[in-house]
Amino acid sequence: MEDTGRNIRGTAPIDESSHFNQIKLNLFCPDLRDTSTTPLNFTKSINLALSERGINALRHSQHPQLVNSIIVETIPMYGRMIHGLSTTGTPTQSPQAYDVHGRHISAVDRGGLNKRLLDELEKMPNVEFFFNHKLTGADFQGRKAWFEVRRQPEEKSGPGHRAPGIEVSFDLLLGADGAHSAARYHMMKYAQTNFSQEYIDTLWCEFTIPPSLEHDFRISPNHLHIWPAGDFMFIAIPSLDKSFTCTLFGPTSLFENLKNKKDAYHSPLEDLFTEHFPGIIPDLISRQDVHEQFNRNPHLPLINIKCNPHHFDSSVVILGDATNAIVPFYGQGMNAGLESVRILFEFLDDHGVYAANKKADEVQQARAAALAAYTAYRVPDAHCIADLALQNYIEMRSDVRSPIYRIRKFVEETLDRYLPGLGWATQYSRVSFGNERYSKIAQQTNKQGKILAMSLVAVAAGLIGGGGGLLARRWYHARQGPGWLSKWLMTTGREVEKRGR
Repeated sequence: MEDTGRNIRGTAPIDESSHFNQIKLNLFCPDLRDTSTTPLNFTKSINLALSERGINALRHSQHPQLVNSIIVETIPMYGRMIHGLSTTGTPTQSPQAYDVHGRHISAVDRGGLNKRLLDELEKMPNVEFFFNHKLTGADFQGRKAWFEVRRQPEEKSGPGHRAPGIEVSFDLLLGADGAHSAARYHMMKYAQTNFSQEYIDTLWCEFTIPPSLEHDFRISPNHLHIWPAGDFMFIAIPSLDKSFTCTLFGPTSLFENLKNKKDAYHSPLEDLFTEHFPGIIPDLISRQDVHEQFNRNPHLPLINIKCNPHHFDSSVVILGDATNAIVPFYGQGMNAGLESVRILFEFLDDHGVYAANKKADEVQQARAAALAAYTAYRVPDAHCIADLALQNYIEMRSDVRSPIYRIRKFVEETLDRYLPGLGWATQYSRVSFGNERYSKIAQQTNKQGKILAMSLVAVAAGLIGGGGGLLARRWYHARQGPGWLSKWLMTTGREVEKRGR
């Protein structure tokens, strides 16, 4: 059994440990726990958000202590804190709870989580690590893979710089090697793969809000802080060391303009923070640090990737960003990856791949059927969360201040709190605090939106008077019995379904 990856983006090797006799974990990067090495992804330090899907997958890894050891190193975030300006020009903060029932997501350090998973894997006798191994070729019919072995990750490849190579045989290769997956590249030579890649017109740059002089958080640690500005935004996520990992997201044109200094006394960067991100300079980050961090840290793109299928025959399956690299605006990238691992091994178990006394050819047939069923099940959800993440970017940078957004959120949360039997909930709470399929959530959210829209139109029509008599009678009779609002919404919902047929 081979697992190839750029870093640990899921519990795949941990789940594998209870299913396979031998696991060889080939990583492109060096050992992230070694302080003498600089990880390849050191610039990609947007803090991760751990929610119910990820926690549920960790619970299913058959290592219950792993969940607790990870959660104790997280910070709960109960909602968004929206920053803005009052009518008098002073900075304001407005909290928006994630969930009407008080549930939360958790901020977790990317590097710390990777190290924790590596430590857990190292305890397992049937797992071997191979760091600085780059996948260069694969024969998924002959079940062989080739790796370059580099002493240092920055060593050059190619003519005159070729690192020594090795050949490895495997039963099943799991490719969890990121958006620019080598496993996917080689799999596409065998599987008829539909593949799409889109760079959205948004760059990001990391900033840091340091701890206070008293070594405490400068702003609330239990919120995701957002400075929305229409086409761009600034966010801050808490870290265990009392700092905040921050990110500026914006169009490429914005970043280009920020590089041009007007004169010795003014800069577009300072003007941007002063006008759109109130309260940051100088209270949270000094003017000098804002400039230094913007100039020092890379300005990186965001990519959206979809592919289908996620496997070939019985010999390879890809996971995580290798299958669906998504933008980070829903905090679901890691959670979706962890969930994919859980679902994959459920399909392998359900198809009897690990049943005792099976012959080798029977195992391969069962595995091929399991991987095909997994792909058919998972692809719609992988594509759906990619779309939802793009939509959530608009919500975060703009809609959070929209009256329409706030009204819908209030109505949906009120129904969720007082009429739970309706099964009504916000899209965010369904995604972050449950394990329902992403594709089903999107369908239900769309249905709820139509019901609310029809109800609003009906009420408006009744108030105006056109057709108001029928509306008034329906409204009156519905209110006479218990649960009148439930009946009203259910009636409207049935009309929505009829029109959709």
